[in-house]
Amino acid sequence: MDRFKPPFDVTKEPLYDIMAIREMLPHRPPFLLIDKILDMDEKYVVGLKNVTMNENFFVGHFPAEPVMPGVLQIEAMAQTGGIFVLSQVEDPENYLTYFLKIDGVKFRKKVVPGDTLVFVLELQGAIRRGLANMKGTGYVGNQVVVQADILAMIEKKK
Repeated sequence: MDRFKPPFDVTKEPLYDIMAIREMLPHRPPFLLIDKILDMDEKYVVGLKNVTMNENFFVGHFPAEPVMPGVLQIEAMAQTGGIFVLSQVEDPENYLTYFLKIDGVKFRKKVVPGDTLVFVLELQGAIRRGLANMKGTGYVGNQVVVQADILAMIEKKK
């Protein structure tokens, strides 16, 4: 499955820009952590996060040597997966995605201001009873920086 690996064309027209993402996800800045969706089909999604020095978490993590917190890398990965799962229903504005389980998390390299973080999430089987198992990988350039297995649940808004 080489199409899921770098290099990614980060300059091509995205499937979803930030405005379309805002229509699907309930998150808002500073907690909206994905900037665009580059590619997607029924089995995978590719999302992008531009990491800038303007992120509020860099004020304290760590001022002398800023590093994107791993938990926020996982959240950005999860938001990418959320777009994927929500895109599978006809009326995504009426649904929310919750993450039930995250396993096998590995951080391979620091993510710092100026990096472009690209997430690839692959569906690991059919979405059943609103549950989606995904394998996620985050890249900066051609290097893997984060990996995780994620279980997501889609639920109709109350």
